[in-house]
Amino acid sequence: MLPEFKPAWWMRNRHLQTIMPRFFRPFHNTRYDLSTIDTPDGDFLELAWATPHNEQAPLAIVLHGLEGNINSFYAKGMMKKLKQQGFAVVLMHFRNCSREVNRLARAYHSGETEDLRFFINHLKSKFPKRPLFAVGFSLGGNVLAKYLGEQGTKSNLTGAAVVSAPFDLSSSCEVIRKSLGKIYQKYLLDRMKKSMQRKLPQIEQQISLTPEKLMAIDDLWQFDNMLTAPLHGFAGAEDYYQQASAKPFLKSIATPTLIVHAKDDPMLSIKAVPDSLDVSEHVTLRISEQGGHVGFISGKNPFKPEYWLERIVPEYFQQLVKKEQL
Repeated sequence: MLPEFKPAWWMRNRHLQTIMPRFFRPFHNTRYDLSTIDTPDGDFLELAWATPHNEQAPLAIVLHGLEGNINSFYAKGMMKKLKQQGFAVVLMHFRNCSREVNRLARAYHSGETEDLRFFINHLKSKFPKRPLFAVGFSLGGNVLAKYLGEQGTKSNLTGAAVVSAPFDLSSSCEVIRKSLGKIYQKYLLDRMKKSMQRKLPQIEQQISLTPEKLMAIDDLWQFDNMLTAPLHGFAGAEDYYQQASAKPFLKSIATPTLIVHAKDDPMLSIKAVPDSLDVSEHVTLRISEQGGHVGFISGKNPFKPEYWLERIVPEYFQQLVKKEQL
């Protein structure tokens, strides 16, 4: 019953699908309120809430991608559309992606699911009768899919959607390191280094890293090997990639889940694209030939692009809400 993706005739290039959507909405605003919640280990998570007046509205968690935040175009767009559809929406910032620097040295990574588990359980205990959903983009999608597989029937979610997730991290890292003349890698690394630079005092208590060493990193694998892995208890980059990849967890998902992926994604390996043999019976796959990375722009008019993701995800969630009400 869900629509298939048909790329706009003027957006058939995978790099255009990936890069251009952020420029279509330079003044795209979504009203939200910021708050924080303390974590069990003495740190905090920053939350961005966009809520309707209906106090019984279903809840939806939005998980951003690598170095994303409330200002990410895809997050704002999805929050606005879900709110229009009657959902109370909250974006959970991963640690070190919020306005304030987190207290602890640890940050976030593609396989870190404890903060998500804590937050979902918090919401479920606070709003036990309200349906709870989650949508994750890119890294956030991998986190969500891994969480769903880990928890099985105990996810506390009514439904989920996973968009452009790097289910195979090692091969996807190799793609990013080479794609589009290494432009994607430079864009991500610049943001990652800037983010880590502001919490060097905490990091230096755990690993030996000077500002000069940090800024000299010019390779994504090197960053993960020098920072991500040792900060979070992994032996190295490849150990991190193997343990954090969500693909082995897809067969254990017991929550109705929509997975959206494009085969031409320029930031992910083709190995990251799941097929029906990789997933459980509770997963609905929407794998398209085109769409780029978190792009999926359709529409006939170049001056009125249509954000297909903002149609299919709320539609999927609404179907599950209606099914639960029967």
